[in-house]
Amino acid sequence: MPKLTILPHEVICPEGAIVEVESGTTILNAALAHKIHIEHACEKSCACTTCHVVVREGFDSLLEAEENEEDYLDKAWGLEPESRLSCQALVAEEDLIIEIPKYTINMVSEGH
Repeated sequence: MPKLTILPHEVICPEGAIVEVESGTTILNAALAHKIHIEHACEKSCACTTCHVVVREGFDSLLEAEENEEDYLDKAWGLEPESRLSCQALVAEEDLIIEIPKYTINMVSEGH
């Protein structure tokens, strides 16, 4: 099973985490299953940018983003070439290192 390494994030995952995940699972669902609460204001429907992550290692193992995801990524805060919406990016067979950006463009953040 591939490993998902979440780099430390001051609020969401202060210690960072390393978790094993099933291939074919989205990065967001894998994180949520391990109590890493990445924001997802549109409830995983690819209609916002709050679940934006940067794939620091293993990016090339992911399927290419579809046009709708690319359109939303263009609006994400801190966009990088290895940015993905975690609700859309499926974990393949390769380990991934994920960074959760410090900010999102979400105007309302429930539960914080």
